[in-house]
Amino acid sequence: MTGTTNLRNLLIMSLSAMALAACGGGASEVASPGEGAFPPSNGGGSGGGSGGGSGGSGSAASDCPTGFTNVGTIANNTLRNCQLPAKITGNLVVPLRSGTIYSISGRVDVGDDMGGDAAAPKAGAVKGTLTIEPGVKLFGSAGLDYIVVNRGSQIYAEGTSAQPIVFTSRQSVEGTTGVDSIGQWGGLVVLGRAPISNCPGTTAPGTANCEAQVEGTNAFYGGNSATDNSGVMKYVRVQHSGFQILPNNELNGITFAGVGSGTLLDYIQVHNSSDDGIEWFGGTVNAKHLVLTGNDDDSMDTDVGFNGAIQFAIVVQRANGGDRGNEASGSNRTPASNPKFANVTMVGRGSSDVIVMNSGTNNVFANSVFTASGTTAACLDIDDTNTTGSFNSVFFSCPVAFRDDSNVGATATQAIFAAGANNTANGTSTLTSTFINGANENAVPAANLTSISSFFTNTTYIGSVRNSSDTWWQGWTCGLTSGSSC
Repeated sequence: MTGTTNLRNLLIMSLSAMALAACGGGASEVASPGEGAFPPSNGGGSGGGSGGGSGGSGSAASDCPTGFTNVGTIANNTLRNCQLPAKITGNLVVPLRSGTIYSISGRVDVGDDMGGDAAAPKAGAVKGTLTIEPGVKLFGSAGLDYIVVNRGSQIYAEGTSAQPIVFTSRQSVEGTTGVDSIGQWGGLVVLGRAPISNCPGTTAPGTANCEAQVEGTNAFYGGNSATDNSGVMKYVRVQHSGFQILPNNELNGITFAGVGSGTLLDYIQVHNSSDDGIEWFGGTVNAKHLVLTGNDDDSMDTDVGFNGAIQFAIVVQRANGGDRGNEASGSNRTPASNPKFANVTMVGRGSSDVIVMNSGTNNVFANSVFTASGTTAACLDIDDTNTTGSFNSVFFSCPVAFRDDSNVGATATQAIFAAGANNTANGTSTLTSTFINGANENAVPAANLTSISSFFTNTTYIGSVRNSSDTWWQGWTCGLTSGSSC
């Protein structure tokens, strides 16, 4: 790697060590931004509770499963706190057990980094698999508590609508979180060997040596396998996460970096991340049924050659914070980012523009709804002449349709939008319950989606939720309706 990269690695590791030392011994006692220090944990663990509410209501289990460290009880002695190991090799199963909660203390690595060559893993590197049963809850106590699934390893987190898998914060378990509670633990980082565009030097994208260091920690992603498989995440909720390591270098709710199309992502919510909800760095992974709520930066951020498809997504920014619904970036190298979005509903609530396409990206939007409140937010801002997009059956309802700035003006942006079919630039939103289609949205003819991506399912409507009978988001999410807190 280059000298700049090595310096960056050293700086991140040094800063992490300083943060740990300043708090007197371990990630479980590092305060997240805006919070005081946590009380010392008993038995060297990271504290916590049930990970999805206000703790347990019964009796704590008497012990922990094999492979976990028993660090005592929490939530008024109603839950046994079983701590994940710092490194997972082989297959570690996280079982659903009465009176048991699982804690993330510091960085938890799933496997070693096996390198970017899927056919020839690094000598001596060991694979890990993290398997989480439906209904399991896990928590972190501070910003440096997070999970990294390294290249060549896998996570199988397969919940159900009735029993989602929940990753949350200690404060959430203790019942002290509110509508603006963010940044209370790190998050999930999944790394794969799919192509990226930000290669070192003159290295060609799509080769084993085209790799980069991921945001937020010292780990690498990218490689030569577009179909790389990092596992399955289904019916998963991640909440109150995100942490800034350095300016412009943060842990997101979930980071997918160089993740390949062999990975299955379906029914995933990220709620109240202090940075992005989900950020994709390159890769080819696809996803359906995403819910992004209350995130403090961008809800969906695509970067450095991401070439996946996303269908059925509800995006609602927090009223008291939040930036863009979608920020799209790339680089001036090939492959350009080419994210494809269908049946997305994005609801902006602040002054930030809903879609911002920065540089080196070619976004595709179809059958989607974008709206914003306030008086200044635009639905679409394009910031670079090296950036373009296509829009078909897209409904805009914002105070400003197209951002007029010194990069790409409103006239040029409007021309790109108008080149597609059945688009509405200055519509009137009739959404009900924040994100459910009304008469105006359902009056827009739907585009044919399979010509855009074979991953897409053709629909007869635009937006993520057609009507009140369209209930794919119910049962496993939180914070979308009044009375549903996270």
